Amino acid sequence: MTNSDVTMDSPGNRRAPSSMRAGPADAVARFEVSVHRQLEPIEADWRLLDGLAGNSLHHAYDWCSTWVKTHGSDLVVLHVTLDGELFLILPLELKHGRLFRTARLIGTEHSNLNTALFAENASAVTTPALAATLANEIRKALRGLADVVMLDRMPSIWRGRVGPLATLADAPNPNPSFQLPLLGSIEKTLAQINAKRRRKKMRISERRLAEMGGYDYVVASTVDEARSLLDTFFRQKAARFATLGLPDVFQEPETRAFFHALAAQQDGGAPLMELNAICLRGAHDGRVVAVAGLSKKGDHVICQFGSIDEALAGDASPGELLFYRMIERLSAEGIRLFDFGVGDQPYKRSWCTIETPLSDIVLPVSFAGHLAGLRHHVVVRAKRAVKANKSIYGGIQRARRLRQSRSSDAAPD
Repeated sequence: MTNSDVTMDSPGNRRAPSSMRAGPADAVARFEVSVHRQLEPIEADWRLLDGLAGNSLHHAYDWCSTWVKTHGSDLVVLHVTLDGELFLILPLELKHGRLFRTARLIGTEHSNLNTALFAENASAVTTPALAATLANEIRKALRGLADVVMLDRMPSIWRGRVGPLATLADAPNPNPSFQLPLLGSIEKTLAQINAKRRRKKMRISERRLAEMGGYDYVVASTVDEARSLLDTFFRQKAARFATLGLPDVFQEPETRAFFHALAAQQDGGAPLMELNAICLRGAHDGRVVAVAGLSKKGDHVICQFGSIDEALAGDASPGELLFYRMIERLSAEGIRLFDFGVGDQPYKRSWCTIETPLSDIVLPVSFAGHLAGLRHHVVVRAKRAVKANKSIYGGIQRARRLRQSRSSDAAPD
């Protein structure tokens, strides 16, 4: 018999499971689910799961609390135990639309890896029947609060482990993510991806930048430096989106405040967001021509975003040079996986040896939620169909490049 206890804002403070076992009674596992409208009551349990390598840094307590403070999120966080032991924290926020209320992972629109926060051995004990039971308990817990639960961009397999919710995946997400293993040195790392060609591209970039006076590879060491580089990124990215005729996903003040707060926040002496850049010397001394934001958890680094100054040094490929310098440094520092994040781009494929498929999980809670789920599937299938059709997708990409070229030709020197 299922023993599901749904409460509001009851304290967590459970220990991570050490002895859960899968068995023939998986489908009637004893779950307890509590719903929280604030983060603080379950902070201790949350931080307990933060440290596990398989859980996304985007769901860490400090990351989520920063998002909530800058966005004023309407929270609905689930704290789940299995047989009395901590099993899952599902950090959700409510998005209120005209027709339905959607519970989504906190900050998912700017997340490059979604996993939820599971206990260490959750993958080992979770069977399809157990996952289905958990999904039903999540639905019951959110009745009256949300119409649909949308868990997007979830990897079915992450760093060698099958995700506990993998069997619930409804549809492949149209955008995979891309990773490059770092092998302890830049030489060994580049050997995976045509080292000769990569070094040639770097030399060309350096030669062209030398003609402009040279460059420095900079890692922001103060909050003021990080803020300055972030503002440069926002300007460069806005120009890029305008050229392509796309909306600027970084333009909202709340979003900019969030990234500024990440760059200023320290976690054990290191910022939650590290800013890297290529800065010119000579006549353009101090001009930033490439920016990237990195986040680190253990031996895994995610590149959250990047931009270049196309007007000044676009033909020198400063973005490629910045990636080279970051990967060179991180390889020597013991990082083992460099993550280029979500989105299929040629430069990512040129760097990466791993492509990670992502899936969306849709859990309808109400009748309106079923309609929302149907709409999501239609949109996702349409996007996948466009990207799978090389002729159509190529035409879209060519149109974007043409807009960019016309914009560059019209720009003053």
